[in-house]
Amino acid sequence: MQTSKPLRAFVAAALVLAACAGAAAGTRARWRGATAQELKGVIPARAPVNKENIETELRTASGVTDGRGRFIAGVVMITAGYSAEGKYSHYLLTQVPLRVGDFQLAPGQYVFGYRRTGDETIRVSFYRAATGEAVGETDAHRNRKSSLVRSLLINPPVGGKANMQVGRFIFEYRVNE
Repeated sequence: MQTSKPLRAFVAAALVLAACAGAAAGTRARWRGATAQELKGVIPARAPVNKENIETELRTASGVTDGRGRFIAGVVMITAGYSAEGKYSHYLLTQVPLRVGDFQLAPGQYVFGYRRTGDETIRVSFYRAATGEAVGETDAHRNRKSSLVRSLLINPPVGGKANMQVGRFIFEYRVNE
């Protein structure tokens, strides 16, 4: 069967356009939940916090990856007996820049803790893991979409935007690429 020149030109243009769209979509990171094995490879057994090495509870680890070797991952720390007790509860590693609330987290290692500010809200405070220097705070609100309580749940970004859940509370974060 023979096709007309305009139809062949249209089909060729459509194929080129589809190929270009596929290549553009391929450059954007497609985040997904990290596997337990991947988390074991990026979460330290002992988190370096203020000149101490605080044991982490790997079974509470959560994280996401872009499939190209970059992770956002966290875990609960066992802080009893350490100077971090009562101030920090979680360790966070990010290999991409993040925006949390109104502050930035550069790629690196952080710790965070939280305190209740009401029945529906907690204030989450972030610090640099190596120095304990305060980075910023954000409010997390009770998750109305689910009644599950999680030690830590890091959800994959969609369109650069996602959330983290601590206990019953969630706060948003954004990947700044």
